[in-house]
Amino acid sequence: MSEVILEAVGLHKSFPQGRGRLEVLKGIDLSVRRGECVAVVGPSGAGKSTLLHILGALDRPTEGRVLFQGEEIFGRPEPALAQFRNRHVGFVFQFHHLLPEFTARENVAMPLRIAGEGAGEAAARADELLEAVGLAERVEHRPGELSGGEQQRVALARALAARPALLLADEPTGNLDHQTGDAIHRLLRDWNRRSEVTLVVVTHNRELAEAMDRIVTLSDGHVLAEGEAGARS
Repeated sequence: MSEVILEAVGLHKSFPQGRGRLEVLKGIDLSVRRGECVAVVGPSGAGKSTLLHILGALDRPTEGRVLFQGEEIFGRPEPALAQFRNRHVGFVFQFHHLLPEFTARENVAMPLRIAGEGAGEAAARADELLEAVGLAERVEHRPGELSGGEQQRVALARALAARPALLLADEPTGNLDHQTGDAIHRLLRDWNRRSEVTLVVVTHNRELAEAMDRIVTLSDGHVLAEGEAGARS
């Protein structure tokens, strides 16, 4: 894991608040190597989710740069940013954001259909991924017919559909019970090992953080500490 795939340089982010501005990120520097698993931890309000959204080009920094494979991403117009997100980044959130009127297969295939892939190829890829996350028997079920853990598995499969180089997860187990959360933890780590997808996870779950390669601790908009995680299996 020698190649830096993602780099944040001097990231600041502020939002209007009353007559002034609330500064959430205050000069973040961060490098992530290809195939690495990084946990971002810290108290509520530390800027963790804001950082993740900027790394994935869902939001723009007030100041600073984000480089993906050495290229600045925010120098691009919005259509090119959307293309970057669709091609290179997968997102998993605490709440799965599945489309309730579509089946599991259709939800997973959706990013591929939007990217112009044929219906047959997209469905085959969706079935492959749903089998990989243990839902081969649930491909025709809609989200309302699935448990919370199953819905999050569908969301993970959807995030991986376009074979992204980077997977960003924001509290992916925050809405799940302990046992179901552990299963999602294992899926994330197993997929990293299987495909070498680079993984950045925002979490309050210490067990999940310790299962990563490295832990980055944020506090009050700054990187407070970085270090290897405790579990390296």
